[in-house]
Amino acid sequence: MSKLAQIIWIALIVFLVSGWQNAFAIHASIYEPRVPNEILAEIQEIENPYPATEEQIEAGRKIYFGKGLCVTCHSKNGKGVRIPGHSPRDFTNAKWQETRTDGEMMWVLRNGSPGTGMPVRVGKVITENEGWSVIHFIRTFEGK
Repeated sequence: MSKLAQIIWIALIVFLVSGWQNAFAIHASIYEPRVPNEILAEIQEIENPYPATEEQIEAGRKIYFGKGLCVTCHSKNGKGVRIPGHSPRDFTNAKWQETRTDGEMMWVLRNGSPGTGMPVRVGKVITENEGWSVIHFIRTFEGK
Protein backbone atom coordinates (compact mmCIF):
# COMPACT_ATOMS: atom_id res chain seq x y z
CA MET A 1 0.00 0.00 0.00
CA SER A 2 1.37 3.39 -0.95
CA LYS A 3 2.06 6.14 1.54
CA LEU A 4 -0.83 8.21 0.07
CA ALA A 5 -3.26 5.29 0.43
CA GLN A 6 -2.18 4.82 4.05
CA ILE A 7 -2.77 8.51 4.79
CA ILE A 8 -6.21 8.36 3.16
CA TRP A 9 -7.17 5.27 5.18
CA ILE A 10 -5.98 6.84 8.43
CA ALA A 11 -7.88 10.07 7.66
CA LEU A 12 -11.02 8.08 6.83
CA ILE A 13 -10.81 6.09 10.07
CA VAL A 14 -10.26 9.25 12.14
CA PHE A 15 -13.19 10.93 10.40
CA LEU A 16 -15.52 7.98 10.96
CA VAL A 17 -14.53 7.53 14.60
CA SER A 18 -14.82 11.24 15.41
CA GLY A 19 -18.10 11.48 13.49
CA TRP A 20 -19.50 8.49 15.37
CA GLN A 21 -18.53 9.99 18.72
CA ASN A 22 -19.95 13.40 17.79
CA ALA A 23 -23.21 11.83 16.68
CA PHE A 24 -23.87 10.58 20.18
CA ALA A 25 -21.97 13.12 22.28
CA ILE A 26 -24.61 15.85 22.43
CA HIS A 27 -27.88 13.92 22.64
CA ALA A 28 -27.66 10.45 24.12
CA SER A 29 -31.32 9.73 23.39
CA ILE A 30 -33.89 10.76 20.79
CA TYR A 31 -36.22 11.44 23.71
CA GLU A 32 -33.84 13.90 25.38
CA PRO A 33 -35.17 17.47 25.22
CA ARG A 34 -33.37 19.90 22.91
CA VAL A 35 -34.42 22.88 25.03
CA PRO A 36 -31.80 23.95 27.61
CA ASN A 37 -32.60 22.57 31.09
CA GLU A 38 -32.74 26.02 32.70
CA ILE A 39 -35.79 27.02 30.59
CA LEU A 40 -37.30 23.60 29.85
CA ALA A 41 -40.16 23.74 32.37
CA GLU A 42 -41.21 27.19 31.16
CA ILE A 43 -41.09 26.16 27.48
CA GLN A 44 -43.03 22.94 28.15
CA GLU A 45 -45.91 25.01 29.53
CA ILE A 46 -46.38 26.93 26.27
CA GLU A 47 -49.44 25.70 24.40
CA ASN A 48 -50.30 26.04 20.76
CA PRO A 49 -52.51 29.15 20.60
CA TYR A 50 -54.43 27.77 17.62
CA PRO A 51 -56.91 24.88 17.71
CA ALA A 52 -56.05 21.79 15.64
CA THR A 53 -58.69 22.43 13.00
CA GLU A 54 -58.65 20.93 9.52
CA GLU A 55 -57.71 24.38 8.19
CA GLN A 56 -54.73 24.72 10.55
CA ILE A 57 -53.51 21.21 9.76
CA GLU A 58 -53.85 21.82 6.00
CA ALA A 59 -51.97 25.12 6.32
CA GLY A 60 -49.22 23.25 8.19
CA ARG A 61 -49.13 20.55 5.51
CA LYS A 62 -48.60 23.16 2.79
CA ILE A 63 -45.75 24.75 4.73
CA TYR A 64 -44.17 21.36 5.57
CA PHE A 65 -44.12 20.38 1.89
CA GLY A 66 -43.46 23.91 0.64
CA LYS A 67 -41.54 26.93 1.86
CA GLY A 68 -40.78 25.44 5.29
CA LEU A 69 -38.62 22.82 3.55
CA CYS A 70 -39.44 20.33 6.34
CA VAL A 71 -39.99 17.49 3.85
CA THR A 72 -36.37 17.78 2.70
CA CYS A 73 -35.07 16.18 5.91
CA HIS A 74 -38.15 14.74 7.61
CA SER A 75 -39.46 13.10 4.38
CA LYS A 76 -42.96 12.89 3.00
CA ASN A 77 -43.95 10.20 5.50
CA GLY A 78 -42.45 11.99 8.54
CA LYS A 79 -39.97 9.20 9.30
CA GLY A 80 -36.93 11.30 8.46
CA VAL A 81 -34.13 10.81 5.98
CA ARG A 82 -31.15 8.79 7.23
CA ILE A 83 -28.04 10.96 7.34
CA PRO A 84 -24.71 10.72 9.24
CA GLY A 85 -24.76 12.06 12.78
CA HIS A 86 -28.18 12.95 14.13
CA SER A 87 -30.77 11.78 11.63
CA PRO A 88 -33.81 14.05 11.43
CA ARG A 89 -36.60 13.41 13.89
CA ASP A 90 -39.00 10.54 13.13
CA PHE A 91 -42.40 12.18 13.62
CA THR A 92 -44.18 8.80 13.46
CA ASN A 93 -42.62 7.76 16.79
CA ALA A 94 -45.58 7.74 19.21
CA LYS A 95 -43.38 7.87 22.33
CA TRP A 96 -41.54 10.95 21.00
CA GLN A 97 -44.87 12.60 20.09
CA GLU A 98 -46.17 11.93 23.64
CA THR A 99 -42.99 13.21 25.26
CA ARG A 100 -42.46 16.47 23.35
CA THR A 101 -44.78 19.40 23.92
CA ASP A 102 -45.89 21.94 21.33
CA GLY A 103 -43.87 24.55 23.22
CA GLU A 104 -40.70 22.48 22.84
CA MET A 105 -41.34 21.99 19.15
CA MET A 106 -41.82 25.74 18.68
CA TRP A 107 -38.58 26.39 20.58
CA VAL A 108 -36.76 24.14 18.07
CA LEU A 109 -38.42 25.92 15.14
CA ARG A 110 -37.25 29.26 16.59
CA ASN A 111 -33.75 28.16 17.66
CA GLY A 112 -32.83 25.11 15.64
CA SER A 113 -31.70 21.96 17.41
CA PRO A 114 -28.21 22.29 18.88
CA GLY A 115 -25.91 19.44 17.87
CA THR A 116 -28.04 18.47 14.88
CA GLY A 117 -28.64 19.74 11.37
CA MET A 118 -32.00 21.28 12.29
CA PRO A 119 -31.82 24.97 11.35
CA VAL A 120 -33.83 27.93 12.60
CA ARG A 121 -37.14 28.09 10.72
CA VAL A 122 -39.38 30.60 12.51
CA GLY A 123 -38.21 34.10 11.72
CA LYS A 124 -36.08 32.93 8.79
CA VAL A 125 -38.38 31.12 6.34
CA ILE A 126 -41.74 30.89 8.12
CA THR A 127 -43.69 33.02 10.56
CA GLU A 128 -44.56 32.02 14.11
CA ASN A 129 -48.20 31.48 13.11
CA GLU A 130 -47.04 29.21 10.29
CA GLY A 131 -44.84 27.36 12.78
CA TRP A 132 -47.83 26.57 14.99
CA SER A 133 -49.65 25.21 11.92
CA VAL A 134 -46.66 23.01 11.04
CA ILE A 135 -46.70 21.62 14.59
CA HIS A 136 -50.36 20.64 14.15
CA PHE A 137 -49.44 18.90 10.89
CA ILE A 138 -46.44 17.14 12.48
CA ARG A 139 -48.80 15.72 15.11
CA THR A 140 -50.74 13.91 12.33
CA PHE A 141 -47.73 11.61 11.68
CA GLU A 142 -47.98 9.95 15.11
CA GLY A 143 -48.14 6.18 14.89
CA LYS A 144 -48.12 6.01 11.06
